[in-house]
Amino acid sequence: MYRFVFFVFLSVLFAVSNGHLAAQVRDLGEITVRSDVKVIPITISSDMAGIKRQAEMAFSAHGRYRVERSAGSASFVFKLSVVAPTAVRIDIESGRPAKRMYSETVVGSSVRNAVFKACDRAVEKTSGSPGFFSGQLTFISERTGSKEVYTSDFFFGSVLQQTNDHSESVMPRWSPDGSKIIYTGYFENGFPDIHEIDTNLRRRERFVSVKGTNSSASYSPNGLQVSMILTGEGNPEVYIANSTGKRQIRRLTRSSSIEATPSWSPRGDQLVLTSNLGGKPKLYLLSTRGGAMRRIPTDISGYCAEPDWNQTNPDLISFTVASGKGFQIAVYSFSERKSRVVTQGRSDGIESSWTNDGRHLIYTSRTQGSSRIFLLDTETGKTTLLSPPSLGKVSQADFLKR
Repeated sequence: MYRFVFFVFLSVLFAVSNGHLAAQVRDLGEITVRSDVKVIPITISSDMAGIKRQAEMAFSAHGRYRVERSAGSASFVFKLSVVAPTAVRIDIESGRPAKRMYSETVVGSSVRNAVFKACDRAVEKTSGSPGFFSGQLTFISERTGSKEVYTSDFFFGSVLQQTNDHSESVMPRWSPDGSKIIYTGYFENGFPDIHEIDTNLRRRERFVSVKGTNSSASYSPNGLQVSMILTGEGNPEVYIANSTGKRQIRRLTRSSSIEATPSWSPRGDQLVLTSNLGGKPKLYLLSTRGGAMRRIPTDISGYCAEPDWNQTNPDLISFTVASGKGFQIAVYSFSERKSRVVTQGRSDGIESSWTNDGRHLIYTSRTQGSSRIFLLDTETGKTTLLSPPSLGKVSQADFLKR
């Protein structure tokens, strides 16, 4: 008996190493996704308590799901089983009596990552939207006394410090394939230069260093270009550079106003950015071919900044607005030509970034003495604290889902 079990384990391990397990998918029934159901009650089952807690933590943060203790009150039962060192099987059951509707073995970079990937598959099959649990974050932490660039998984596990410069680093942004991070750092000469980190080789190089301030760098959706704000010619202006080979920097704006924080449209043909062209910070659209900026009629605040264009739903842009004596996150809809504030509370809501489902945002919640990263469901208003106290002040998180 023991020899048989050991043989099966080795067979599974061999399949993982050759990439075969990911193809083992059994769709055993039709799962009907009901769009009229706002919250889906589920139950998590696993023979390993740690994996059960991990999955429950993930689904409890998702505004579309409610974790139930009893399978009798759940629409679906998600069963998670470890089948190899980095492989997890997800079985989805539903009905009375319970019937297995779907089964898949998912391979990850670790058991933790495989669990999150399996949970993402459950989200996709039961809600019709992609999951974000296996996404990655890059962010700024001040736990060492300096603002340094870090990376982690979505729930701040596997935290890795990417810079150790003992100076200020700001605005890290992923490349679309996750192989690079671009950010502004002051570490070499005390002036803000744009640097690029190769996350695979753990190597860094200077991306742009011209006279003045070099900031707000962000990759285009296809990863071939980078937008940025440079002041080398005297005024903060929008530029675009080639992300590979020679930089080929091209200037897009020529004005006496101050431009900041450009964000790419999903098609890569436009940027949304902050400008005080009309006197106060507002949001504007700018073609990547250049030309005049067009103001977005957000009509919600005298201060609108830090836009992030939803890459899944191009109709939506999130941004920071002045609200009362502080700041909050708002969302603008192009089709409705309306804005709405989506965060609330005494703390400031700033620095939002969309997840890949087009529904959730990660953002910085800031008070006088703290700075933490939260997850927000823009449809229900549900918020979940993500960053742990051990990281100290955390801010400027950027999301990646490969």
